Amino acid sequence: MLEFDSIGKAADNLKGRIRRTELIRSHYFSERLGYPLHFKCENLQRTGSFKIRGAINFLAHHPPEALRRGVITASAGNHAQGVALAARQAGIPALVVMPENTPLAKFLATRSYGAEVLLHGETFDDAAERARELERKKGMLYIPAFDHPLIMAGQGTAGLEILEDLPEVQTLIVPIGGGGLIAGIATAAKTIKPQIRIIGVEAAGAPSALLSRRRGSPVTLAAAHSLADGIVIKRVGEQTFPIIQKLVDDIVTVEEEEIAHAIVGLMEKGKLVVEGAGAVSLAALLYRHGNEHRGPTVCVLSGGNIDVQTISRVVERGMVAEGRFLKVKVELLDAPGSLAKLAAMLAAQGANICHVSHDRRLAGVHLGGVEVHLELETRGPEHIREILEGLKKEGYGATLVR
Repeated sequence: MLEFDSIGKAADNLKGRIRRTELIRSHYFSERLGYPLHFKCENLQRTGSFKIRGAINFLAHHPPEALRRGVITASAGNHAQGVALAARQAGIPALVVMPENTPLAKFLATRSYGAEVLLHGETFDDAAERARELERKKGMLYIPAFDHPLIMAGQGTAGLEILEDLPEVQTLIVPIGGGGLIAGIATAAKTIKPQIRIIGVEAAGAPSALLSRRRGSPVTLAAAHSLADGIVIKRVGEQTFPIIQKLVDDIVTVEEEEIAHAIVGLMEKGKLVVEGAGAVSLAALLYRHGNEHRGPTVCVLSGGNIDVQTISRVVERGMVAEGRFLKVKVELLDAPGSLAKLAAMLAAQGANICHVSHDRRLAGVHLGGVEVHLELETRGPEHIREILEGLKKEGYGATLVR
């Protein structure tokens, strides 16, 4: 089991080498939920996530001769960047194996820190298997992504900082992938304040820790997929799981639309750019766990490495989920002024047309007709109902597009 003293030693190893990330109170979400809510902003950490903590601490415990041939690891992105930067600081080579579907921003960032990157497999587990093979062939030191006491101790330093900055905190909401972050934070927090509640959050598409808790031992998922790619793990750690069982009070899952909505909310209301894995903690409060407790609460925003294309898709999905974005198709007469009349009607309804396209060549469109696809920015669900009723009243056959 992870020892509390090792977390304190890890904090010493990290002094001056990482950012002591801010603990920010969110006035908007505090008012919405009805209790003080703070964000531990590991998305602002150097390399964009908490992973640099564990990587530096791991290397600090190995002598130069063990590092002579360099280090190797597997990662979905954030651990990769942490290892790459830690290796560069130590002056040693690093090889990182990443899943083939790794977001481009994480791939490029890892290479920018000086690591050699190899893409392999569909999931983190596939990449880890390949990295272990290369470890044996090349004689490099393997740095685990989460399942090692030194990694957990490094991640646990975030818990020390939270308790130092907000001693009155009553609940911590922490993302779970392999379990290194929550195991470290829970060990630190429960040692300092045994009555504190620790809530773990997984993506519904990758609920290994939740299913493992129910069975009483680690479960391997047949498949794992989520927008929150940083916590898409098929099997929770063998060493992290007993700590989770002992110290974590509850585990909840969140759906994809809820994650998207939380990302958008953090951008719009919190002015914070957070990736899917980092946003699951807020999603849990907004949709799963928000009314079950009171008192000062901290959401750990574990990372902010999200690429622009993903942001674009997520913003659209989040707006759709909030009822602020409407896709609809309408069939018009193919006659001068028909489209202008439709646009004027929508303007009168207060809808903002973001995109419009029309095609008279579609097989399902009757001769003399044209099918118009519209993407509209709206004020919310009630406004959408008003728009659809207005279209119906004016005789337009409108169909929602998902």
